[in-house]
Amino acid sequence: MNTTPSRTTTPSTTTPPAGTTDPVEGTADAVTEDATGPDATGRDATAKDPLAKDATGTPSGAADATTASDDTADGTDRTAEAEAEADDADEDLDPDPFTEARHGVGAGAAAVVSAALGVVALTGAWTGRVAAERETLIGQIKTSGGGSAAQQISEIYGDAWHTTALVNGVFAVLALLVGVFVLVRPAFGVPSEKPQPAWVRAVALAGVALGALGVLISVGMYFDLFVALPTAGTPAAG
Repeated sequence: MNTTPSRTTTPSTTTPPAGTTDPVEGTADAVTEDATGPDATGRDATAKDPLAKDATGTPSGAADATTASDDTADGTDRTAEAEAEADDADEDLDPDPFTEARHGVGAGAAAVVSAALGVVALTGAWTGRVAAERETLIGQIKTSGGGSAAQQISEIYGDAWHTTALVNGVFAVLALLVGVFVLVRPAFGVPSEKPQPAWVRAVALAGVALGALGVLISVGMYFDLFVALPTAGTPAAG
């Protein structure tokens, strides 16, 4: 067993002689002076190196370029988002062509139907002729066994005339109702963003006018206001 006490070695703190410089310290000072002092041309060494590194070891120019790239990318992203939002807003504001095409189609069709019914009410339809012929046939059957002239005129001619006026009046009333419905439809139900097309209103007004005229003529025909039924003359006394 070693009984010799251990000795602790203390680093030498001897001051170097005057005029001498620590090699490590001298080297650091030289590097510092070389990095910060003017070079042979009289310019600052820091200004001479445009890609001088910062404390993190990254060249300052590269750091600026990276920051500029980030800012540019961020600005581009925001611009793209703004353009996308503007496009969405424009799409919402722009009317759908299919919706525009469908707008007023039903009202226009109803207006045309109203005008057509008004024309039929004034000119007559095949249904009115068929009904008039039927009444004529019935009158002939009733007066086949005999009857006065007035009775034959009423049964054969008068009933057919009144039936024609009644059928035409039905068409006139339908034309009038459909036309009025087209004109007052925008005031009821869900309000539309756009007004009713002008041509729809014009055709509907034409249907209303024709329907009203047809109703007046049919009423006059039915009650013999315009043309009275012919009357049979009294036979001369023998």
